[in-house]
Amino acid sequence: MKAEVSLRLHHSRFLHHLFCVHMRRMKMKLNSSAVSHFTLSAYMDTGPWRYFFFLIVLCLYVLIVLSNVLLVAVICVNRSLHEPMYLFLCSLFVNELYGSTGLFPFLLLHILWDSHTVAAPLCFLQVFCLYSYACVEFFNLAVMSYDRYLAICCPLQYNTHMTQSKITVLIALIWFYASVVCLVPISLTASLQLCGNILNKVYCDNYYMVKLSCSDTSVHNIYGLVVTTFTISCPVSLIFFSYLRILKVCFSGSSQTRQRAVATCSPHLASLLNFSFGAFFEILQSRFDMNNVPNLLRIFLSLYWLMSQPLFSPLMYGLNMSRIRVICKNRILARS
Repeated sequence: MKAEVSLRLHHSRFLHHLFCVHMRRMKMKLNSSAVSHFTLSAYMDTGPWRYFFFLIVLCLYVLIVLSNVLLVAVICVNRSLHEPMYLFLCSLFVNELYGSTGLFPFLLLHILWDSHTVAAPLCFLQVFCLYSYACVEFFNLAVMSYDRYLAICCPLQYNTHMTQSKITVLIALIWFYASVVCLVPISLTASLQLCGNILNKVYCDNYYMVKLSCSDTSVHNIYGLVVTTFTISCPVSLIFFSYLRILKVCFSGSSQTRQRAVATCSPHLASLLNFSFGAFFEILQSRFDMNNVPNLLRIFLSLYWLMSQPLFSPLMYGLNMSRIRVICKNRILARS
């Protein structure tokens, strides 16, 4: 009889334990699924200086929009610029507009607001815009380096290799790949159970969201590592191959060939190095502990790769490429 009572008591305790565990899991699930917004904690209280910073950022955004729209319009309107190099440049300028629009409106609002919260759907939208922007930028620069390789190393076969249909397919593939590759991690993150909503950033970042997860994130980490490695290694390998061949031709060719190669490749190389530096620091900051780095410097370098490239590209290509510069000058003089 005592054994039966003891067994029933043990059984009731076991059921109670299972019920408690189940209720804790249900509570955790309800709390995590209730994340409707994210708080960006990297913003500092600047007091009355916020209006000064707002004006600076607003001026930068207006300059980015005007310069990139001007160059896109110049390339689209002038049929003499409907060549592979300029069409790839047009795609690059459109991407600068796309990436800066994914950052600046959010940034301008948060500089003025005291509450740095973003609704979850808008946060995921910003992640998609910024990640796909970076992906398009790398692959666009890689295709541009391959275009320069064909133009300098294989000038006689250039027109057969770079046809209008091939250019269209390459640009479409770049944007399609970036969209699909960046949509997958956002879908995975949206299904996670999050145990917090504070991101130590000035903009939404998928990796920081994943770090808030209560559940296993090994699939997300593996996917992120594979995609990041592929997205960086493939373009860099193509760029490295293209410039090795270009340098070989430059050293073995005439001085005129070297001057032409330097004139066409220097803006592209400078643009690539500038963007790679910013992206490299951003990857380091997200993957490693950067608490020893001053917060202001971290914010500046975190924004550098998103703010400098949309300014840098139109200035480099607009001022250094003579055909674009001459057409822009003629347009301005004609209007005046």
